[in-house]
Amino acid sequence: MNIQGLLILFSISLVFCSVGFYKFVYFMSVGYGLSVAAIGATLLIYYNDKSTTATILACLIMMIYGIRLAGFLVYRELKNGAYKKVLSDATPHSKSMPLPAKIGMWIGMALLYVLQTSPLFFRIDNMTGDNLFIYAGCAISVFGILFESIADIQKSAQKKVRMDMVATKGLYKIVRCPNYLGEIIFWTGVFVEGITAYDSVFEFIFAAIGYILILYVMVDSAKRLESKQNKNYGDKEEYREYADHTPILFPFIPLYHLAKSERS
Repeated sequence: MNIQGLLILFSISLVFCSVGFYKFVYFMSVGYGLSVAAIGATLLIYYNDKSTTATILACLIMMIYGIRLAGFLVYRELKNGAYKKVLSDATPHSKSMPLPAKIGMWIGMALLYVLQTSPLFFRIDNMTGDNLFIYAGCAISVFGILFESIADIQKSAQKKVRMDMVATKGLYKIVRCPNYLGEIIFWTGVFVEGITAYDSVFEFIFAAIGYILILYVMVDSAKRLESKQNKNYGDKEEYREYADHTPILFPFIPLYHLAKSERS
């Protein structure tokens, strides 16, 4: 395992994740997108002599993913009054958070982003030749980006029409959190890219930890979103009917709820 190379990526991630010191939530949002994009750019430039056609494509896809995510989040904060209020409500808590806690989150998030992107790093560093897995992984990741982007667009459009109800049309007919599903699809593609690329079991474990953690984060995010929606819309029969019959995160799997309903 190339520890030096991983430390380089970790340092890059620390730099771009540091925007969280401006707003705590940025550690997990804007800093997330910026760090992933920066890691993709680092792999593309620093390891240019080891790159192949497919790994160059994978790096570009990773950069597009990160830039799109960070850009969308900043745009939403600037243009969406409701989302801006959510951030402002969270700001007092983050401002009162002790510095050691912020540093811990900074380091933890930066490490997570290295874990998540490590399958592509190991493929490039180990100079694994292009094969079915790298191309399949790229295709899956592109599909994930498109899926998440469409979900974000559809949600914004529907909320403009009905602020008093969650999005229920388009991809939201398939699952209630299609943007989170898009994230999972993207990172599944990155994980697939690493298949056959590991030189040791430690490299595989390193990459697998990153994939498992992002799955956990997405499931937990869906749970927290459901709790918020239950609080805001739980008294609406329309919402309850939608929530009780639409899978929350995974299509075709009858898992409808992760959070407890606040209804008596």
